[in-house]
Amino acid sequence: MERLIKAAALAAVVLTAASCAGTKAGSKVIEPVDFSQVRINDSFWAPRLDSHKTATIPVCIDQIEVQTGRMRNFDKVAAGGGQHEGIFFDDSDVYKALEGFAYSLIQHPDPELEAKCDNWIARIAAAQQPDGYINTFYTLARPNDRFTDMDKHELYCTGHMTEAAIAYYQATGKTTFLDVARKMIDYTMTVIGPGGKDWVPGHEEIELALVKLFRVTGEKKYLDFASWLLEERGHGHGIYSGNENPGESTRIYYQDNVPVSELTDICGHAVRAMYLYCGMADVACYTKNQAYLDALDRLWDDVVNKNMYITGGIGQSASNEGITEDYDLPNLSAYCETCASVGMILWNSRMNQMSGDAKYADVMERCLYNGALAGVSLSGDRFFYVNPLESTGSHLRQAWFGCACCPSQICRFLPSVGGYIYGTSKDAIWVNLYAGSTADLTKSGKKVSITQETDYPWDGTVKITVNNATKDDLMLRVPAWCRSISFAVDGAAVEPEIVNGYAKLEGRWKAGSVITVSMDMPVEVVAADPRVKEDEGKRAVCRGPLVYCVEEVDNPCFEDVAAAAGDSFTAEHCPDLLGGITRITSDKGVTLVPYYSWANRTPGRMKVWLDYSE
Repeated sequence: MERLIKAAALAAVVLTAASCAGTKAGSKVIEPVDFSQVRINDSFWAPRLDSHKTATIPVCIDQIEVQTGRMRNFDKVAAGGGQHEGIFFDDSDVYKALEGFAYSLIQHPDPELEAKCDNWIARIAAAQQPDGYINTFYTLARPNDRFTDMDKHELYCTGHMTEAAIAYYQATGKTTFLDVARKMIDYTMTVIGPGGKDWVPGHEEIELALVKLFRVTGEKKYLDFASWLLEERGHGHGIYSGNENPGESTRIYYQDNVPVSELTDICGHAVRAMYLYCGMADVACYTKNQAYLDALDRLWDDVVNKNMYITGGIGQSASNEGITEDYDLPNLSAYCETCASVGMILWNSRMNQMSGDAKYADVMERCLYNGALAGVSLSGDRFFYVNPLESTGSHLRQAWFGCACCPSQICRFLPSVGGYIYGTSKDAIWVNLYAGSTADLTKSGKKVSITQETDYPWDGTVKITVNNATKDDLMLRVPAWCRSISFAVDGAAVEPEIVNGYAKLEGRWKAGSVITVSMDMPVEVVAADPRVKEDEGKRAVCRGPLVYCVEEVDNPCFEDVAAAAGDSFTAEHCPDLLGGITRITSDKGVTLVPYYSWANRTPGRMKVWLDYSE
């Protein structure tokens, strides 16, 4: 055993960095570099983006258009009626898939895929009612019951439609879909809002979509509506499933138990909570609502230090698809919905942008490489909804689900990964994630190109080339998992100042300057917080940003798999195994593979936490 680390909170390595004094409302320290300006060309992410284009997108098209009734519902509305197929929120899967298609088109123009998008958008537009309302469930099944049940996802679907419409507008310049989304929101604002109905969306999402729409259109009414919706929470306005007096447990499930500025602990449905926190962060950036950001700081501490799994997953229970109590982190029954891990990335990215603190990017990385990436097979065509940390062998990847939020979530998330790597500020370029890539930036009217060459996450060496002369500082994240790191500029060792978890290399760059980052990547044996009773007497194995697990296919004597003090581990890169991984083996013959790669071979048992003896 190369190192034993004891976590100070939760079942994971402590995720700490030098902390700034909270986040400041009304400003961003870091502006993210859009993925459209980033070209990924490494051996880790590039194959996943390829499989998204060649496998994930075709699966979504087939399931949405052929195998299920999702697109047929729009056709039925346009034709004047029929029986609604599927679940009341199935429209959202169409929209999320379209968002993913749009992101793919930005990176990989494809006339055939664009034609498919135009076809779907035309069918969606044909289903819009004259007053602007669009929702196939209500129009087909309950035409007289619009906006009577806050948990029937009307605004959730509208939010995803809006995000997809904005993405397609940005990808193609076409406005048809954006016009549909705006008409629906403008209609909604005549029914809900100041002077209209009180409303607490049962499933948050519309809030961050409205802020995106505000950014694109410049119309402040959309920002104001997002802010109003957030302020509706915690005042007894929620009506769910027709219940005008929901009990405390119901209000907790919907994050409707207290005003959002007073939140201290994550509660309820995990994905909904993530979208709520994203919406609060987005609104706070423009309204200077410091109370929101103070609440988000409290919530972050609660989520990360008391309720997050070592994989970055959140949501312990299937019964509420969400949160139970602090330090309750069961492994076999862990829910850890794929959508919740994506939500953690979205939220932590926002927190990082507003603070310039690397601790948020550390959590973002952990969720990205483990909790979220596990949600899709290496082939890109099979998915996990639930991501447990232990399996009896019955947990298998699926081609689709009746509730298919996770496949469509993966469809829209993966092609946007490049947008989490780089950021800019007035005098600096920020590197949050290490991945072989090139970013083309515009700084003070001048073009600057930055290139990364690396075999990360398998190797800790990163070569960064500044392709144009610039005076911008480089802010390079020092990962929380990293115990030893060194830097060199054009071959000469340097010792940069570390600011909020970033190495600050002052900008005097000539074209072709090369910065080399060298991070040690030993195998780490991790203990859980002693308050996590499920993991008492157990250890997990990590290397770099990756959490590892044991699978029965590699360990036929699965019952005997264990770890002990004094064990030594060997890391070996295996280019032909599981798409190319670094495998870990112990001197006792235990074989471990990255958690994200499990369930891609022969079905069998799996576990992250190993029995351990001193």
